[in-house]
Amino acid sequence: MSTEPLTATSIERAIPRPVTAVATSGRDYRRTLARILLYLILGIGGFGMVFPFLWMVASSLKHANEIYNLNLIPDNPTLDNYRTVLTNTEFVRWFANSMIVALITTASVAFFDSLAGYTLAKFRFPGQQVIFILILSTLMVPTEMLVIPWYLMSINLHWADTYWGIMFPGVMSAFGVFLMRQFFLGVPNDLLDAARIDGVSEFRLFWNIALPLVKPAVAALCIFTFLGNWNAYLWPLIVTRSAEMRTLPVGIGFFSSEAVSAYELIMAAAALGTIPVLVVFAIFQRQIIRGIALTGLKG
Repeated sequence: MSTEPLTATSIERAIPRPVTAVATSGRDYRRTLARILLYLILGIGGFGMVFPFLWMVASSLKHANEIYNLNLIPDNPTLDNYRTVLTNTEFVRWFANSMIVALITTASVAFFDSLAGYTLAKFRFPGQQVIFILILSTLMVPTEMLVIPWYLMSINLHWADTYWGIMFPGVMSAFGVFLMRQFFLGVPNDLLDAARIDGVSEFRLFWNIALPLVKPAVAALCIFTFLGNWNAYLWPLIVTRSAEMRTLPVGIGFFSSEAVSAYELIMAAAALGTIPVLVVFAIFQRQIIRGIALTGLKG
């Protein structure tokens, strides 16, 4: 019976390889492959969403004779399209109208929806649940069904073609009341009761104690409200009559019908209209992401 001399190779070959190590390496490989595939899918999807924006910006820098070229980078970039839009149209007035409407409406929604949400969350009174259900029920009514009552109200109260006529349907939001109520429910009642014992008034209790505790929800509500009012088209189109009172989406819509095939000018106007949205996202992107997560998790 022959014996093989003991060497490092023979000893290593004699030691059985752990099965767990093989399984772990297999799982790591599959996990890495799945992550690469996920990033690839997300990258393709992200490019698909960003590409129209890039095409808009590129088209706004082209001359009229090269607007139909399929190249993404213009051969001779020019800013004349932006200059034409700013000087030959009422773009600045439309921009200012949209900014006024969006800022005032956002401030109104942030204050009144927070106040209503705090009241529904921290006070007990007859009909409280009925009022809350009625507020929620308005979320199920399509905006198109409310346009006629809003318009009749605007005509009867002489609000048509005014800033208030554009803003009044959005000065409060049922979604905002629901969102703020849900977050105020998480504020400890003991903290509020301790402040009441110290003689703090109810409004100061709301403004100085409860509201700072739900800042993420307020930030999310403000961002969504601003973006929604900045992009609003249907109601401002119906309630405005003069060119001076048009908001930016309505003004660009009329301008695109007047410019007909001057797509480079239309793209320039649209690119200018996206600037506030990009600024809001650049400054508040953390709050936007956090707000989306919070609105999805808070029930």
